[in-house]
Amino acid sequence: MRRRWRQQAAAVAAERGAMRCCAAGPWPALLLTGEISNDPITFNTNLMGYPDRPGWLRYIQRTPYSDGVLYGSPTVENVGKPTVIEITAYNRRTFETARRNLIINIMSAEDFPLPYQAEFFIRNMNVEEMLASEVLGDFLGAVKNVWQPERLNAINITSALDRGGRVPLPINDMKEGVYVMVGADVPFSSCLREVENPQNQLRCSQEMEPLITCDKKFRTQFHIDWCKISLVDNTKQVSTFQEVIRGEGILPDGGEYKPPSDTLKSRDYYSDFLITLAVPSAIALVLFLILAYIMCCRREGVEKRNMQTPDIQLVHHSAIQKSTKELRDMSKNREIAWPLSTLPVFHPVTGEIVPPLHTDSYDNTSMPLMQTQQNLPHQTQIPQQQSAGKWYS
Repeated sequence: MRRRWRQQAAAVAAERGAMRCCAAGPWPALLLTGEISNDPITFNTNLMGYPDRPGWLRYIQRTPYSDGVLYGSPTVENVGKPTVIEITAYNRRTFETARRNLIINIMSAEDFPLPYQAEFFIRNMNVEEMLASEVLGDFLGAVKNVWQPERLNAINITSALDRGGRVPLPINDMKEGVYVMVGADVPFSSCLREVENPQNQLRCSQEMEPLITCDKKFRTQFHIDWCKISLVDNTKQVSTFQEVIRGEGILPDGGEYKPPSDTLKSRDYYSDFLITLAVPSAIALVLFLILAYIMCCRREGVEKRNMQTPDIQLVHHSAIQKSTKELRDMSKNREIAWPLSTLPVFHPVTGEIVPPLHTDSYDNTSMPLMQTQQNLPHQTQIPQQQSAGKWYS
C-alpha cells in the first residue's frame, strides 16, 4: 500500500539500564481510501491531553504523500507508564479527518546491559530511511562484522538536524545525515580504535578523511564520517562530583533566604512627591524674576542715552538717518527730473534741436550723464580745411 503509518521507538542504554518499547492500537480503516486513491494525507501527533508529544518522542513526515515516522528513545522516568499518543490524519483532497490513539508501553531492559556504546554519523541516509527495518538490519550486520560482539542493539537514532545540522541543498543525492548509536557487551575492536590515533586526529583537524581499515565494509551502502564517531565506555566509573574551591569569584554562604515579613508598614510618598516638584519650581521662579528685573527694570532709556552722547555725534547720526531716508524715497519715486546733461541740444550746422538718446520708458539708472559729439545720431562731420600757409603765434 502506498499510504501507511510506521512507528519505531529505539531503546536507550545507559548507566541506569535500557528500555524496551512496544506499541498497540489498530489504525483506522478510514485511511484505506487514501491508500487506494493515493490522496495527500497529513498526520498530526500529540500526547493525550497535551498539545505536543513527549520530549523523547519525535515525528517526521516529508510530504503529504510520504509515510509518517514516529521514533524516539525513552528514558528511565518513562518506565512502566503507558504513553498514549493521539494521531490525527487529514485527507487533503476529501478533507476527511480520522483520529486514533497509539498506546506505547515502555518496559525496563536492565537484564541486558550494554556498557560499550559507539555513535556513528551516516552521511548518505535520512532518519526515515535508517528506521526501515531492512536498512537498520544491514547496518547492524556491518557493525557486528567489524566489532564481533555477542549482543548488539541500536540504542538511539537521531536526525542530524536535531543536532544542529544544516538543511542540505535540494539535490537528489544530498542527505541530511543521521546519528546511530549502538551498544555492545564487548570492548571496542581495533578497527574502531583507529579513530583515536594521533595521525587520524590530525587528518580530522585538517578536514581530511581518516584512514580506517574497516571502512570498506561500510562503504558499499553507508558513508560514515569517521571524524564524528563517538566511543563511550560505561565500565569506567567517572566521578562527576567536583569539590567547590572558594576563591575571589565565589560569594560566602549567607545562609537561607529570609523574605521580609508581612507586617511592614506602608510608606507615604506624598511628601516626597511635593518636594520633588516644589524645589525645581521654586528655583525656576527665582531665575525668572532675576531675568525679568535685568531686562525690564535696568533699562536706561533713550533720553538718558542722548544726554550722555556728544552733540556732534548726534548730528552725524541724524544726518546719516536723513540721507538714508532721502535715498529710500528717491528709490521709490522714479518720476524725477532728467539731469541737465540729458536735455535736448542744438545741431551745430542745421540748428535743429536734437532729442535725447533715451525715451521715457528707459531706466534712468542706465543713462550716461554726459553725451559726446559721437553719440549724436544726426550730427554730420565737418571736414577741417588745412591752409597751406604757416601759422604764427
